[in-house]
Amino acid sequence: MTKEQALFLDYLRHNLNFSENTIKSYQQDISLFEDFLLKHELDFRNISRDDIRLFMQERLNHKTYRGKKENPRSVRRRISALRKYYSFLYDKKMVSSNPFLLIVTPKKHDKLPEVLYESQIEELFENNKKRTDILASRDQALLELMYSSGLRCSEVVNLKLHDIEFSSRYMRIVGKGNKERIVPFSLEAKKSMMEYAKNLRGTLLIENNKKKSEYFFLNSKGEQLTTRGLEYILKEIVKKTGLLLGFDLHPHVLRHSFATHLLNNGADLRMIQELMGHESINTTSIYMHVSKAKMKDEYQKYFPQISSKKKK
Repeated sequence: MTKEQALFLDYLRHNLNFSENTIKSYQQDISLFEDFLLKHELDFRNISRDDIRLFMQERLNHKTYRGKKENPRSVRRRISALRKYYSFLYDKKMVSSNPFLLIVTPKKHDKLPEVLYESQIEELFENNKKRTDILASRDQALLELMYSSGLRCSEVVNLKLHDIEFSSRYMRIVGKGNKERIVPFSLEAKKSMMEYAKNLRGTLLIENNKKKSEYFFLNSKGEQLTTRGLEYILKEIVKKTGLLLGFDLHPHVLRHSFATHLLNNGADLRMIQELMGHESINTTSIYMHVSKAKMKDEYQKYFPQISSKKKK
């Protein structure tokens, strides 16, 4: 890590009070750009817009660990992070200008979030309950909680025992920007979570010679889950239950389903915003479009397809 990068990350941490997950994302984006500069023998103090365009092109052609090319949304985020980084460098007189200010990022193609129908959620839960492997109860608790609370992936893996109030069915969640919020969870989630907490959780600690852990959800080694680990668990759940969803069961699918089903059943958009920890109501409003898309899908599914041709 360079001196300039360390100063910037300290600025994000102490001056802007950014969360460690956000700071980590900035660090990754800046490190990628520094690798690019090293590869092309460029000085960070003297880069052109053509250099930045080449960086964007290389990122768009880069294949992720899933084997897919990096999408334009990720590239836009990286450029946004670098724009902020160079603004900081400019303010500190470490560079003479911010070359990212006039950069046009890849065009945004709005894509509605993928959600499950309520019937699919029910099938997912019921099929998972039929599993007999050792980790089934933990996975059931994960599914029930994520769907009934709409937590982000990072919020799930960082959930601690002392943050959960089982009697009142509330959790204290520290979200983006270290902002706290109180989030409820369902009675079914409570039952599954208590089943996991009373049995499997202790077993995972004992079998792996762990004295204790402050984190609620543990992996098979008795350690805190990671976001990558949670993504893997959900993929394995789909395999083990034999469900055909048409897309990956990513943590955000359950979060999106939570918000969409609340809206479909008459919940206020402001309440959903509060539950999900969105800073802006505009972020939450996308679920209005999802709801309309689902409505159209249902219409197409159930409206009788009567031919307009007259019978002869």
